[in-house]
Amino acid sequence: MPLLDPKDWLSLHGGAAEAVEPATGEVLGALTLAAGRDVEEATTAAAGAQRGWARRPYTERAAVLRRAGDLIHRHAAEIGEWIVREAGSIQGKADFEIRTAAEECYEAAALAHRPLGRVLPSGAPRLSYTTRVPAGVVGVIAPFNAPLILAVRSVAPALALGNAVVLKPDPRTAVCGGLVLAAVFAEAGLPEGLLHILPGGADTGRALVEDPRVRVVSFTGSTAAGRSVGALAAQHLKRAHLELGGNSAFLVLEDADLDAAMSTAAWASFFHQGQVCMTAGRHLVHASLHDAYVERLVAKADALAVGDPFRERVHLGPVIDRGQLDKIDALVRESAAAGVRIAAGGTHRGLFYRPTVLADADPGAGGGPGSVGACPAYGQEVFGPVAPVRAFRTLDEAVALANESSYGLALGIVTRDAARALDLADRIPTGLLHINDQTVNDEPVAAFGGLADSGTGSRFGGEANLDAFTETRWTTVRATPAAYPF
Repeated sequence: MPLLDPKDWLSLHGGAAEAVEPATGEVLGALTLAAGRDVEEATTAAAGAQRGWARRPYTERAAVLRRAGDLIHRHAAEIGEWIVREAGSIQGKADFEIRTAAEECYEAAALAHRPLGRVLPSGAPRLSYTTRVPAGVVGVIAPFNAPLILAVRSVAPALALGNAVVLKPDPRTAVCGGLVLAAVFAEAGLPEGLLHILPGGADTGRALVEDPRVRVVSFTGSTAAGRSVGALAAQHLKRAHLELGGNSAFLVLEDADLDAAMSTAAWASFFHQGQVCMTAGRHLVHASLHDAYVERLVAKADALAVGDPFRERVHLGPVIDRGQLDKIDALVRESAAAGVRIAAGGTHRGLFYRPTVLADADPGAGGGPGSVGACPAYGQEVFGPVAPVRAFRTLDEAVALANESSYGLALGIVTRDAARALDLADRIPTGLLHINDQTVNDEPVAAFGGLADSGTGSRFGGEANLDAFTETRWTTVRATPAAYPF
């Protein structure tokens, strides 16, 4: 039987919407968006259900998460088609999302078995210890680019640790980033009321953050939106885990093997049309290799097929919508006007943007917030398949260039000397580091997150989820009541 039932997509009160295939504009299904009353109803139901769920044996919670992972595999063909068609992903990227989403569930199941506290020394005659307790209701706001992974990486551990979840997926990927998970967890036996899916826009997100029943907010999205979420959460004295944008540097040192590095370099900027927060937004290449590097990267870009990922074998699909395409194209055009050379790409057909290489991307002077100069595609997060290349001459210059950005998410370094790369990386603050690999890397067992404009230093993944989705309670126990001076 199919996993998804379209009748379940029409129960909200915020107005009609459509799941649309960006490659063709075809309407894939009808759904409704969330209104304020839906947020209130969902959080009320979640708060009521959460207390009983937290008291369930950990083995029961873990079993639900394991079944959810199995079901994602079992329904891989159906889920994968939605990721390809609704999110514009190539099949390989959809397969990766499915594998990773299942592993997120299995890893979350293991969280339920982790030790919950520590025994502490005490100066008084008592037992003193800490325990981790569920936060309560967790609000999750997830983006469109890797919709299944970036939703389940918060949903699964939050549920496993005894919380209830209200998930707001991006309305452009409401099915593969939200409704799929509702169906999976329902079939896995998750008790009713513990997971609510509320696709919607900024108003829905604001209502979720403001709701007093939501105690923790897990947000993945742009830095601009994350600032608003963080400020609003602070006003309501609740924790917000913010995983935001990036403009990651990919450093190629003078001893690098260019032939070996080129697949890594192309993947870093062109995977999923560059719509990944970890995308390499700045290729910093030693001056002795710059021209050869550009030549090879141009050849790689020109050889990549761009088209409909559901009906053709392609390397890149469409960007998510017209607004995103216009932003990408404007940044490339403005960069060219500032004197940067478009060595490959820079063109589009419909929502299909060619992989683009910008050579001699010297930032020059000027720029704005989050920028490092007059070349916008070099200084800003493009979120498109654009690879600006900039030369450096010394390691000190490379460090200075890498540190110019206000982002601090990922760093890739290509060299034959891994020890030198580790030493270099100590001078470039980032949340993620990959030596002789590219910047787009993620695993469920690894703590994930960025610094500065890339996030609050919060982490998702592995044991970091314990800090993200629980509170710590200090408890003391005496054999008899304590005596005090009065």
